[in-house]
Amino acid sequence: MTYNVLEFGAKGDGAANDAKAIQKAIDTCSLAGGGRVVLPGGHIYNSGSILLKSNVEFHLEMGAVLKASDHLEDYYPLANGGKIVAHESGLPSFLNSEYNGRPFHAFLYGYDQENVAITGFGTIDANETIFYGSNSGYHIEGTYYPRIPLMLLEKFRHLTIRDVKLMNCAFWTVHLVGCNDVLIEGIRLINNLQMANSDGIDPDHCTNVRIIGCHIECGDDAIVLKNSGDYNQYGPCENIVISNCTLISTSAAIKIGTEGECSFRNILVENCTISRSNRGISLQIRDGGDVENAVFSNITIETRRFSHEWWGRAEPICITVHDRKPGVKAGKVRNVHFQNITCKGENGIFLRGSEDQYIEDVSFENIHLTLEKTSRWDIEGYDIRPCQGDGEIRTKISGIYGDYARDIRLKHVKIRVEDSMRPFYKEDVTLLNTENIEL
Repeated sequence: MTYNVLEFGAKGDGAANDAKAIQKAIDTCSLAGGGRVVLPGGHIYNSGSILLKSNVEFHLEMGAVLKASDHLEDYYPLANGGKIVAHESGLPSFLNSEYNGRPFHAFLYGYDQENVAITGFGTIDANETIFYGSNSGYHIEGTYYPRIPLMLLEKFRHLTIRDVKLMNCAFWTVHLVGCNDVLIEGIRLINNLQMANSDGIDPDHCTNVRIIGCHIECGDDAIVLKNSGDYNQYGPCENIVISNCTLISTSAAIKIGTEGECSFRNILVENCTISRSNRGISLQIRDGGDVENAVFSNITIETRRFSHEWWGRAEPICITVHDRKPGVKAGKVRNVHFQNITCKGENGIFLRGSEDQYIEDVSFENIHLTLEKTSRWDIEGYDIRPCQGDGEIRTKISGIYGDYARDIRLKHVKIRVEDSMRPFYKEDVTLLNTENIEL
């Protein structure tokens, strides 16, 4: 069965709040046993929060735009009674990393549903401008934190998101929590590259996830696996495939962490192109969860530094293991492999464990790295934020920097240094800096 939202009272004029009509169509469809809820093309549907339900395909036709409301009171309250509060730390969000994963509100939301799909060549616009705070020219700070995700779907089974365009989100765009059997294919996700915390796709405590053939541009991590503290009942993030994606990010294009209170296991990333990014691949372990059994292969990476406000110093591959704060012991990184990767950018590969938590069993095979200066920003060494202290390691860079790591294997690794990088390059050592590293 097909359920047309216009027949349920939606105006589609870009002014009226169509949330009640859209919700009525979804509820009717689900109660009838399932079908397709259609937003016809040629209309802008202004809307507050929408609850997705079992056995419903939410379909946006070509030319249909679902736009998030300008008014916070139109959004479904989740935490804190829906009351908005400022940063409790008083810090900007690029420094404040204390977040349990649960926002105050959500735009598209659902809990404990199955057989749900979001499809079509229409657009979902999360209306980021209503969250603008200060603007440095390189970084837009939001008016509060955490802001409203475009999508928060918790405990979904058999979820498909295909073909839609998602845009203008001021926070985590696709936040999936405790979901099993997820297919995200062919979506276009376009956020403002200056907007803080506007992650692309965030599988959080999820299993059996496939992210295939997507294009993502965002002002934070493009695809990031997480295990946030408020959802530990769902266990590890595992059995993840990311393939054939094109990614642009002002933080890390592909990241594991920072929130990592459970383990990450069995991860395959392949056939992706990363460009114009502040970091390429980042394993950022700050909590108790381990990372193990991960393979990154057939990837091209192009990095440049965006500004001092974003974490990272243009590292194409970065693995760091540090305690976030006293009393919280970081997990381990082991059995991770990088193969057939071409990197070009303003920094080298960076591995830094801790004195009591070594990175171990990591291999690099068929790696081609070119160091070339392309941005206006100085290359100041390395960045291990978030951590205790300022997190900066001020030194000239190396092709590969390793500290507190063991069983690191290199095979067919070639590093070329262009003249533009010579002032920043540590020429008094070989291409591998082996301080506190056991090969």
